[in-house]
Amino acid sequence: MSVEHVLVIPTPVFHQVGHFQGFCDDIDRYLEVILDPQYASYRPRPEMEQDPTFKQLIPYCVFRCNGEVFYYQRGTAQGETRLHAKRSVGVGGHVSTLDLNSHLSPYLEGMRREIEEEVDIESGWVEECVGLINDDETEVGKVHLGIVHIFDLEYPKVLPREKSMINAGFAPPSELVRQMDEFETWSQICLKYLAEQEAG
Repeated sequence: MSVEHVLVIPTPVFHQVGHFQGFCDDIDRYLEVILDPQYASYRPRPEMEQDPTFKQLIPYCVFRCNGEVFYYQRGTAQGETRLHAKRSVGVGGHVSTLDLNSHLSPYLEGMRREIEEEVDIESGWVEECVGLINDDETEVGKVHLGIVHIFDLEYPKVLPREKSMINAGFAPPSELVRQMDEFETWSQICLKYLAEQEAG
């Protein structure tokens, strides 16, 4: 079976633009560099999962409707064992060489493919890229960089397609923040940002 090759950038390139821990909304400063073919490349995923000298780029999509965000729990059928049983507000995954044959950019094609694999959206929406997530304090976080996209939906109709996504629904960020410990780290970082937006 062929090995999946995923989109990565060298960690030092990310540090040169400006290292941060947590959430950063200075999206323009980073995107131009991290998606530049001069720095971005496709490398074998098994190696990249263990190599913190590279960051795998992950579109992390949050679905929002009337101020409430979509959430779900990861069951044990899900691939990343380090995230089992955790709750999440993000849908997304790796951009791979599978995404090179589209009229879209590989990054946008990867995001579209991951959304289609994981959920069924029965609503119109407007999408905005709002920031990045970096978390060097966890094993998963050290080798990934999240790019956060918010999809504002007309109707709260998001249905999980994967068996591994259970206990799904919509709730205000301020409510989910009170259950913070149940969420994976990236979702915790995102929820803080979303709750601030809600309060602001």
